[in-house]
Amino acid sequence: MRDNDQRPTQHTGGCLCGGVRYQVRGPLRDVIACHCSQCRRTSGHYVAAASAATEDLTFDSDATLAWYVSSSAAERGFCNFCGSNLFWRPTSPEAHTTSIMAGTLDLPTGLRTIGHIFVADKGDYYDITDGVPQSAAW
Repeated sequence: MRDNDQRPTQHTGGCLCGGVRYQVRGPLRDVIACHCSQCRRTSGHYVAAASAATEDLTFDSDATLAWYVSSSAAERGFCNFCGSNLFWRPTSPEAHTTSIMAGTLDLPTGLRTIGHIFVADKGDYYDITDGVPQSAAW
């Protein structure tokens, strides 16, 4: 987060069809772009995600929210009606954060992209030229 951060500590968001609506009551980490093959396959490109304490995430509606265990370490939340990619969270019991796909947040977010991860796995059809720090893996 930025120094003298004046961003709101409450955010709302949801999926394309409105079947999933959520609130985050607490700070959001700025956006990290993940270029791993799983994120590319679930989003069609790369994922740009903020992150919050899981306990700060509540749902106004979640009838269409489904979770897919995408690896031995994590699961992904999506709308099972419109297909929106919404969340990523570790399955470890000691993990206490949930990544929230930045594009599902209602505007304004006050967020900015602060890094790119798994750039060694990025698609060959684009370049990363925004000057933000890059990491080959996590």
